[in-house]
Amino acid sequence: MAFAPPCGKNDAGVPNWISSEWLSGRGLVGAMKHKNSHLLVGYWARLRKGREVPDQVDIDPRAIKRLLSQVFILDAANVAKPVYRLAGTTTCDRFGIELRGTDFLAHWEPQSAVALASLLRHALRLRQPLCLLAIGVTPDNEMVEIETVLVPLSFGSDEPTRFMGLMQILGDATPLTGRIIAFERLVGLKFIREDEPQPAFEPPAPPVLRPALRTHPKAPHLRLVVSRSEPEPAQYEPDETLKRVLAAFNEPVPRDDSKLVS
Repeated sequence: MAFAPPCGKNDAGVPNWISSEWLSGRGLVGAMKHKNSHLLVGYWARLRKGREVPDQVDIDPRAIKRLLSQVFILDAANVAKPVYRLAGTTTCDRFGIELRGTDFLAHWEPQSAVALASLLRHALRLRQPLCLLAIGVTPDNEMVEIETVLVPLSFGSDEPTRFMGLMQILGDATPLTGRIIAFERLVGLKFIREDEPQPAFEPPAPPVLRPALRTHPKAPHLRLVVSRSEPEPAQYEPDETLKRVLAAFNEPVPRDDSKLVS
């Protein structure tokens, strides 16, 4: 599937192939398709609390525990070279490398990377989430459809310079079995409004009920009752991924961001 947008930019530095409707959020290149994308944007919206964007230190990884393996943080102070500050294990596995410290645009084809640099700048200016639709291509030319959502964040200042992102495979992920993504090709985009409609999902199948143990119609019902003087405390032990993310998010905000290691 080819993607070769014409060259040239407008006065705002946005590639000419990106229509004004897309930039205003009215251009529908397919709304967010994956439920997790809606969950992340909803969480971001709740964190704002009247502000234009939330700060990275406001994020509680425990609130998005089910998404952590696919979540990443980008430092986009230089939109021409946005750097992964943190990336979940599933996201790293998709590309076969540890992404922390690498360039987000490095795994996009050149024309897509040029467009993305302008789009990231525009998303920070708008203080608005961005949804990307891409084709991921493996070294042997197998392809998958990928949805990536980027929500802007500030980091110790009023200006947004970072993104929290979520990468999801849409549809059949079988082509990635035993393979990595060699590069991504941008095929669609949309700036997301908070009132973006939720996608339709098939309800889960009802649970299979086990046959009752009582076989005789007059057999008594038995129930085990345990009496305790105090409620039993809930046992919770975070896994290693959550521990690592909690440590990274809880690091103090340095005055010099170049010294940041998270």
